[in-house]
Amino acid sequence: MKLLLIEDDPALRKTLLRALTRLGWAVEVCADGLAALAHWQQCAPDVVLLDLSLPGLDGLQILAQARGRGLSTPVLILTARGTVGDRILGLNAGGDDYLPKPFDLDELEARLRALQRRRPDSSADAASPAKPGALRYDRDSGAIYHQGQVLELTPRELALLKPLLARPGHAVSKERLFELVFPGAVEVQYEAIEVVVYRLRKKLLPTGASLMTLRGLGYLLKVAA
Repeated sequence: MKLLLIEDDPALRKTLLRALTRLGWAVEVCADGLAALAHWQQCAPDVVLLDLSLPGLDGLQILAQARGRGLSTPVLILTARGTVGDRILGLNAGGDDYLPKPFDLDELEARLRALQRRRPDSSADAASPAKPGALRYDRDSGAIYHQGQVLELTPRELALLKPLLARPGHAVSKERLFELVFPGAVEVQYEAIEVVVYRLRKKLLPTGASLMTLRGLGYLLKVAA
């Protein structure tokens, strides 16, 4: 199992590296927020252990950018920020679990292994099409297929569906989806995202997939079994 540890505290980084290596993990280490995303893409880890307070780029920004690029690696957020609001922010940005500092190493191990078990088979070629449920995203063409047929989607519908399809069963915040669907827009009303959601829902009906609204969290794609 390969883990990417993104942590800027030298003492904690050294302790975690030693402990996780003893548990049999192959651990890659990154201490800088600006380099973290590139490191993540290059090493293709099974799980990411991410601190929020990083130099160069905040952990939440790293996480949001990673999810926007389709990186679906499970992420355990590790931080001294322990309020409910901070936990919600981290989970809304694309985190899968949250462990506040200080923490017990046995609990950390259990949470990491639980996230690793959720990860799809990592032996598949990273360039092969993703196939959650009956939908398939072809990275080469940028199209989404259902039973071999291209779904007829507008650019905005495609921009909305891609991040949801990258993480089926996980909520993506309304704010993040708005940024992806209306990049750089300054005159578009925030509620416009709901129109795109409504139209996409109708087009997904024949596929068996459903687009669910999670009040206060965002949207979630539930795919056919």
